[in-house]
Amino acid sequence: MKDMKSPVLKTEEIIAATGGTLVRGNPAGAFEGLSTDSRAVIKGNFFIPLTGERFKGHDFIPDAVKNGASGLLIQRRAEGIQESVPGDVSVVLVDDTLRALGDIANLWRRKFTIPVVAVTGSSGKTTTKEMIAMVAGLSGNVLKSRGNYNNLVGLPLSLLEMNAEHEIAVVEMGTSRRGEIERLTTIAEPDIGVITNIGPAHLEGFGSVDAVMEEKGDLFFNMRDDGLAIINRDDEFSRILADRWTGRNISFGIDENAFVRAERIFMRGERGVSFTLKMGGTGKGVDMTVVGRHNIYNALACAAACRAMDIEYDLICDGLSAFRQIQGRMDVHRLRRGGSVIDDTYNANPASVIEALKTLSNLKGNNESIVIFGDMLELGEEAERLHEEIGRAMADTGVGSIFLRGDFSGSVARGAIEEGFREDHIHFVETPEMVMGALHSLLREGDWILVKGSRSMKMEEFLHAIVEEFG
Repeated sequence: MKDMKSPVLKTEEIIAATGGTLVRGNPAGAFEGLSTDSRAVIKGNFFIPLTGERFKGHDFIPDAVKNGASGLLIQRRAEGIQESVPGDVSVVLVDDTLRALGDIANLWRRKFTIPVVAVTGSSGKTTTKEMIAMVAGLSGNVLKSRGNYNNLVGLPLSLLEMNAEHEIAVVEMGTSRRGEIERLTTIAEPDIGVITNIGPAHLEGFGSVDAVMEEKGDLFFNMRDDGLAIINRDDEFSRILADRWTGRNISFGIDENAFVRAERIFMRGERGVSFTLKMGGTGKGVDMTVVGRHNIYNALACAAACRAMDIEYDLICDGLSAFRQIQGRMDVHRLRRGGSVIDDTYNANPASVIEALKTLSNLKGNNESIVIFGDMLELGEEAERLHEEIGRAMADTGVGSIFLRGDFSGSVARGAIEEGFREDHIHFVETPEMVMGALHSLLREGDWILVKGSRSMKMEEFLHAIVEEFG
């Protein structure tokens, strides 16, 4: 939160919110702004050092003080550090600085009465969040979580950016282990909760889709008492949650009898999708530049959330039509040679890969398609089976050539071959250079390339090499 001058936090408020102990400083004092990054600290900030597997924030307390921090949180087991802190710097001891960050963010969130929308789901949550922020921004000043600021650090930092100018807040919630959505929900206290869909993502931390459903469902069941749930009626597991939910709700879908639904769907190839957006008895045509049927669901979830905020129907339609795809999420690039490449490199789980393959099949028409694919991570004991299913899906959707990278490449290849895919059209690669030569001989005018994989696989390196090579 560099150069951020709000929030103004009183020492006594911080102590009350975190259950901390003031060991130095004036309980009636205050701090202007908060930072978890010692490099971003400016004079008067309150510094919260975070500790995790990849970072040891307490090591940077001297840097934070040097840069102007006037107050510090210190974990009790690291309290010896305070002896080296100048006497004019306030110090509050807490059991866990990460939890304290969330508690302080909740304290700040409660100072505002604006509607807060929280979005989670196995896939599509970032795009849906961006759509909601785009549409809501046509009628008011919106605070949205930046990028994928969706975890126990990012979500509190997003909420702490809230100020008197904001009229709506839209935040994203991600999870990789049980209990995180409940904690994020108690921090944000959303008025509106959106679950895009529920599928096999992060199974390494959950073990089963049923457990994923329970985790995602914690958004609904830990919202404010008068919270409103946005429910995907076409999603099997979301319907189970809907049957348990007794509060207010707005449903969306395509195939089911949802309140917000899409009718007369028309896929316009690389130019996007068109459909009639129906809300109750009202319908209006929407032309979107995003590709893929899954983005229609994201748009419907957005429309339902905006309806919950009483945003005008026509404004919702106009906002969806004006929305532009986010880089790395089914973002289409035209190549000089007449082919096209789909950048879907931001992340991957089984559901999102299947949707990407369906979209690729629709876009390529009678032309050829090529998939450059990296492993899907955090799938636990199901990883091998789920990668085999992706291989079968590649064969079933008519992919012409496959380039595979990662530890589960063999599983993908095995699934594809079992489904009748030609073994000599499967290539195992490690670097973009290993793909470029083959693409020169394979790629023809009108052909399509899909690049996809989990974030840690760095599949964007392949995308950048293709764009650089072919323009």
